[in-house]
Amino acid sequence: MGNREDLLDGAIRCLYEKGYARTTLRDIAGAAGVSMAAVGYHYGSTEALLNIALMRAIEEWGAEFGRALGGGEPGSDQPGSDQPGSDQPGSDQPGSALREYESMWDRLIDSVAAHPPMALASFEAFVQAQRVPELREQIAAGQREGRRGLAAMLTGTPEQAVSDDTARTLGAVQLALITGLIVQWLTDPDNAPSGADVVAGLRALAAGLQD
Repeated sequence: MGNREDLLDGAIRCLYEKGYARTTLRDIAGAAGVSMAAVGYHYGSTEALLNIALMRAIEEWGAEFGRALGGGEPGSDQPGSDQPGSDQPGSDQPGSALREYESMWDRLIDSVAAHPPMALASFEAFVQAQRVPELREQIAAGQREGRRGLAAMLTGTPEQAVSDDTARTLGAVQLALITGLIVQWLTDPDNAPSGADVVAGLRALAAGLQD
C-alpha cells in the first residue's frame, strides 16, 4: 500500500511547492509514487497527513532557523556576547557586538531568501494550528523554547539560567522582530529591510524611548 515515509516526504514537497490549501490527495500520491489509497491506509486522511507534514516542515525550518542565527565562526563574537548595541567588554574592536548583531540579521535574511517555501510553510502552519490542537501546541512549545533561546543568545547566558521575565520580554521582542522581518521578506523582498536597516531602526526606536 505504499511506504509511509515516502508519503510524508511527498506531502512535504507538495507543501513547499503548492502550499497547504492547494495540495490534493492526487498531488501527494503522485509525489510519493504510490496509489491514492495508500494515504488513507497509512494516515487515515489527506488532512491528517498534511498536518503531520506541517509539523515536519516546522522542524526543518526550525533547524535552518537555528543555523542562520548561530552562523558565527567558533571563537567569533556571537550575538550573545553582549547586549545588542553595546561593545563587548574587553574587546579591542569597538562596536564588534553591534556588527555581529547586524550580521545575525543578514544571515537570517539570506536563509529566508534561500528557503522561501520552507519559511512560508511555517506561516501556513500558524493558520492551520488554530484548528489542530496538536499542531498548535507544537508551535506554542517551539515559541516558548525560541524566546528563551534568543534571550540566552543575546545576553550570553545559558538557557537554563534565563529568567522567565527575560524570556518573556527580551526573548519575546526579539522573536517578534524576527517574525515580522520574515513576513516582509516573503511578501515584498525588494523593499524589505536589511540587517543594517533593522539595527538602525532599533537604535532610532531606543533613542525615541529615552526619558
